[in-house]
Amino acid sequence: MLSHPRKAEAICFSLCEKIKKKFNKIDIVLSPALGGVVVGYEIGRQLKIETIFAERIDNKLILRRGFKIKQNSNVLIVEDVITTGKSATECSNIVKMNKANLAGYACIVDRSSKSLSIKNKIVSQIQFNIETFAADKVPEDLKKIQPIKPGSRNLSKW
Repeated sequence: MLSHPRKAEAICFSLCEKIKKKFNKIDIVLSPALGGVVVGYEIGRQLKIETIFAERIDNKLILRRGFKIKQNSNVLIVEDVITTGKSATECSNIVKMNKANLAGYACIVDRSSKSLSIKNKIVSQIQFNIETFAADKVPEDLKKIQPIKPGSRNLSKW
């Protein structure tokens, strides 16, 4: 869906309306690469605010490319999907290290569990629970389907 600019624009427009209602002042959008970059950019474009992204280097999200977060600025972390909240939490640590304020989180799909510590700070287009299973607990009917691990966390270096 995000590979179609008009559809991405429409989805993010609706998400921007929710963001405006939930968060008072946002100075900058921070997204984790890779998945959050397109959504973060489009949200920043529509809100007319600076947009940057963090990249994973040696298994850690960091700011590169001259990206900076000004002290005391209000930062919104934007992702395509929030599941475990790990990337979002890593981004919030970047915000803290730069002595800035975390406004909250926004995503297109919130599939996080109710126990996620950031759950009450997330604005999303849609929320739903997708059940996951340990390898030895997969139901028989699902064993016939080849599993796919989404996301970019474990991509090999190219």
